[in-house]
Amino acid sequence: MASDQGYPLPPDAVAPERSASAPEPGASLGNHYSGCFACGSDHVDGLHLAATAGEGVDVVSHVEITGAHQGAPGLAHGGLVASVMDETLGFVLWMLGTPGVTARLEVSYRRPVPINRTVVTEARCTGVAGRKVYSYAAMHLDDRDGPLVAEASGLFVIVGEEHFRPYLGNVAGEAPSRLPGPPRYNP
Repeated sequence: MASDQGYPLPPDAVAPERSASAPEPGASLGNHYSGCFACGSDHVDGLHLAATAGEGVDVVSHVEITGAHQGAPGLAHGGLVASVMDETLGFVLWMLGTPGVTARLEVSYRRPVPINRTVVTEARCTGVAGRKVYSYAAMHLDDRDGPLVAEASGLFVIVGEEHFRPYLGNVAGEAPSRLPGPPRYNP
């Protein structure tokens, strides 16, 4: 991915640094918690997104697009594509070793995504300015070299774990065993 992709960086932005606590390249990133719509293993209607750590401050995800994900007949719903982008960009925070939340997400749809296919999304951090994390993602059909179907620019804000505490009582089903987000990596 070219370095000029994503939101323009502010003058005070610095190059991202991979956290010493980041998982090894190629390691599975698991899920935030089992009930997460995008990555949760126990979410019946979820995407079951599988993400792996990249070499730097980057991740790759895979999602099987099924009939349950369609908007127009035979095609993935655009909101579902945006959800995959948001989740994959959010996993970039795991490489920084910090929790954060989406502040802004801009998706450019390049071509339709047919159902019964896989999308592979590559995401990376492009810069950090204070608590703001800038990132970019590209989604391809079938594999990393497949046709480009969407691109996204993300702006995330680093927050402490206390940000999530007031909402844990609203978790559907069982409460997560730990707070959502990437502050800790447990293989």
